[in-house]
Amino acid sequence: MPETAENVIDLLLSQHDEIRRLASNVEENSGQVRKDAFDRLRELLAVHETAEEEIVHPFARRAMGDRSHVVDDRLEEENKAKSILSDLEKMDLDSADFQETFSDFHKDLEAHATNEEKKEFPDIRKNATPEQLRGMAKAFRAAEAVAPTHPHPGVESPTKNVVLGPMAAIADRVRDAIGKARG
Repeated sequence: MPETAENVIDLLLSQHDEIRRLASNVEENSGQVRKDAFDRLRELLAVHETAEEEIVHPFARRAMGDRSHVVDDRLEEENKAKSILSDLEKMDLDSADFQETFSDFHKDLEAHATNEEKKEFPDIRKNATPEQLRGMAKAFRAAEAVAPTHPHPGVESPTKNVVLGPMAAIADRVRDAIGKARG
């Protein structure tokens, strides 16, 4: 594998940047621009969090040892985010309720990403070999390819993701295709 191959920390940081950009686009726009940004954000968050739960958090938990409560805190944040994201999906994107809820969600999203970057990623980087970091990036990409594209609160463990994720992913991708066909 070439030295320039992607490592999981760089991949996660890049996705966090994209999540931040999309969240700002949702908050700062309206109409179709907001809808398109929200749809992309929702899908990216759904697949990103699923892949983190399957690949990244288990490694971090082992790397942290007696500090593994840090991972539990991130999983709790992710469950809360999935619930709110699920609620946001059902709202009129140009309503005051959506704007208020999304503004709070955006702040929580930023705090979650920052928590991962400062409290979890350093332990991963310190305890993983370059080969492991690259291997996790490949596994992360594979997990994303079959992950659900909509939030599913309560499915934050690797086991639940493996058991329930494929069925949810198929249902989500069919739902997305129907939505696109309807325009």
